[in-house]
Amino acid sequence: MLDSHPLLCIPPETGFLPVVAAAAAMGGFAKEDLFRIVTTFPPEGPGWEDFGLEADNYWTELQRVEPFTAAEGLRAFYRLYARKQNKPRYGEKTPAYCEHLPAIRNLLPEAHFIHIIRDGRDASLSLRNRWFAPAQDTPTLAAYWNGLVRSARDAGLGSPSYMEVRYEDLVTNPQPALETVCSFLGLTFHPAMLRYWERTPSRLEEHSTRRRLDGSVIVTHEQRLDQQRLTMSSPQPERVFRWKTEMTAQEQAEFLAVAGELLSELGYQVSTTAQAAQDVPDPGPDS
Repeated sequence: MLDSHPLLCIPPETGFLPVVAAAAAMGGFAKEDLFRIVTTFPPEGPGWEDFGLEADNYWTELQRVEPFTAAEGLRAFYRLYARKQNKPRYGEKTPAYCEHLPAIRNLLPEAHFIHIIRDGRDASLSLRNRWFAPAQDTPTLAAYWNGLVRSARDAGLGSPSYMEVRYEDLVTNPQPALETVCSFLGLTFHPAMLRYWERTPSRLEEHSTRRRLDGSVIVTHEQRLDQQRLTMSSPQPERVFRWKTEMTAQEQAEFLAVAGELLSELGYQVSTTAQAAQDVPDPGPDS
């Protein structure tokens, strides 16, 4: 949705910002160090090809950065990507960064953070069969969701550069949610954001087959497209709260045992569907 705005582009997930922040904090960080991290991350299967950029062009951009800092070197990368998309502004969409808001804020003080929060049970259903899922069992997935959401909220709440958006609002009534996001970013809402799926196929061409250094395949282009297939159609409100029909009562109870407190804080239902049914009063024969 954000990438469909005429002024803003979002590259594929990067993942390297915390690594750069940690390395730069140690001192003695040079252009060569940044170039190596950005173009070879992650070491077990670099994702550089996703960006559709020539490494030589990025190195040329880095040579122009004087005086050099890790932050300015990173901005050079994002500007290079944005120019390729003919857009003046850039963003990020790497979910794991919710655990690294302080480090990213220190590195790039201008960063604004948009935290999309979804009912953790739905999030777990969407995640558990993916190749990158931490596990398939409900307690582990609940702990994973709980930890990520709490990390972002602990670091973000109270900051003017942090906002929360409910996934359920974004899917069922996207325009008001997107207008709020645009205001937060200093953008004027554009209706193209509501028709994002029209350009999704061409944008997903970036998601190339990911390979290990020995050439073996981590995940294919086709598998990555399948992972993103729902972005090729308009929002599907029926996917909201699908846990009520797709999670067993035991799975629901297991999730609540681990992450029920956070669900309650966020205002989500904290009873299982079985419990909710039991709580409905019997209307009696005369009703």
